[in-house]
Amino acid sequence: MTVTKGESAREGADDKDGMPGDDYVPSARRLARERHKRARTRRATAVAALSTLVTAAVLYLVVVDAPGWPRTKETFFSAQYAREALPKVLEGLWLNVRLLLICGVAVLVLGMLIAIARTLRGPVFFPLRVLAAAYTDFFRGLPLIINLMIVVLGVPALRLQGVTVDPVLLGGTALTLTYSAYVAEVFRAGIESIHPSQRAAARSLGLTNRQALRYVVLPQAVRRQVPPLLNDLVSLQKDTGLVSIGGAVDAVRAADIIVGRSLNYTPYIVAGLVFVALTIPMTRFTDWVTARLDRRREQGGSL
Repeated sequence: MTVTKGESAREGADDKDGMPGDDYVPSARRLARERHKRARTRRATAVAALSTLVTAAVLYLVVVDAPGWPRTKETFFSAQYAREALPKVLEGLWLNVRLLLICGVAVLVLGMLIAIARTLRGPVFFPLRVLAAAYTDFFRGLPLIINLMIVVLGVPALRLQGVTVDPVLLGGTALTLTYSAYVAEVFRAGIESIHPSQRAAARSLGLTNRQALRYVVLPQAVRRQVPPLLNDLVSLQKDTGLVSIGGAVDAVRAADIIVGRSLNYTPYIVAGLVFVALTIPMTRFTDWVTARLDRRREQGGSL
């Protein structure tokens, strides 16, 4: 089909405003460009698929040809013990999910309060800022496993009246103490990233410091810090398995019971794969949110 100059000119105009007319006819150059783009995409897909297959084949041959592979397969990849462990691991996983939901909310609330305390202005709030800074420094430096041992094993040893000895509650408390310190720093970074002019503009409109923080600063700070907050929740989801050190029967402890009885480590592999399957959707959601925020930032939209 022959394209006239008028049609080519109209195509250029349509390209500029992004609204092609009813009689729009693409030029030969544009058709060739689109064919080239499709061909390049097909080549890239084929190369990626081929390289993936080659890499997988090499890894498979290296593992299978290893001298200890038969023994390793029997010890870590037994179908019999995998079938036995899966129902019990899934039953214990419900405890991990509940811990994630409850501790996640507690971590967000406590982390926000600590971040606000660290960003309060005025000399009268100096002791509060010092306490908030000491809290974050201590629990960010203390290994989580040690924190769990201290809380889960040390608190019951005190024999305090009215204090629970439930390993699930104590383990959740330890997780909240540690992760709230990390989340507090995420929130604080978001609050301090807001330009002071935002707070000044809010004050000029008659808002108090508290109202400016609540209605102007915090909404922007939270939106900016959504990706790192979601990453912390992903890490929290994995670390809920550490409550098993106190005897709580979660997915990890359920696998550990079967391993102790059978001396076969396949249940650990099953528990690990279950945690991976639970983590992947959260990770992909985090990537999607991050990409969406990046697109809005590039387009000049509000964060």
